[in-house]
Amino acid sequence: MGKAARDQSARDRIKAQREAERKQEQRKRMTTIATVVVVALAAVGAGWWYSIQSGQSEETTTALAPITVQSDGSVVMAKAGVDEPVLDVYEDFQCPICRELDKTSGPTVKNLAAEGKVKVVYHPITIFGEGVVRDNSVRAGAAARCVPDGRQWMAYHDKLFEEQPPETVEGFKTGELVEWGKEAGVTAPGFEQCVTSQQHAKAHADYSNAQIESAQIQGTPTLKLNGTALGNEAFNPSQLRQAILDAAK
Repeated sequence: MGKAARDQSARDRIKAQREAERKQEQRKRMTTIATVVVVALAAVGAGWWYSIQSGQSEETTTALAPITVQSDGSVVMAKAGVDEPVLDVYEDFQCPICRELDKTSGPTVKNLAAEGKVKVVYHPITIFGEGVVRDNSVRAGAAARCVPDGRQWMAYHDKLFEEQPPETVEGFKTGELVEWGKEAGVTAPGFEQCVTSQQHAKAHADYSNAQIESAQIQGTPTLKLNGTALGNEAFNPSQLRQAILDAAK
């Protein structure tokens, strides 16, 4: 082997080693985040459960505000001209507490957007670092990106939470994701192929990592009102409504 070939081989080995180290560090970071999530949820569990029990969910309006799917995977729900306050919703389709939040406070968020009181930005992300829960979450998140129509996306969003599988089993299988899309009224051309091929899996994972880092997300669900994270009031519809109305003044 000539010197040039040996040098190239050495560079390739160094590059491969650095890439392996980068992936290992990323796995460690995501595992740490997942651990923090579990600990945090255990610590606040009683608080959010009390909020759920003490709050009365609203009935969802049928007149939803316009919903627009963004190129980066986020989804904006707001009436024309409403730019503030901004409610950012960070959620994971495999996260059980996200499901409870959507069931309890989701109608309030939709209603306030329809009333022109808030601009809502949904950020579907994968917070789990590894294992079956991560795989489930990524499949669901990638499938949601296959729905370009805003109202259909919201219907599918709600369906995914409704059908959320247990965290201990493989779920959100592509065949199920396709069928649930049809049940939710998704008519996008190529939807089935997009879901089964997991066309957007990498984009979803990359977006998740970027949002976790840039928005400093420690767990899901996280609701931020004008950039400030909400606490247990996020799980109490009346308190959430009041917090948003106060910010809209």
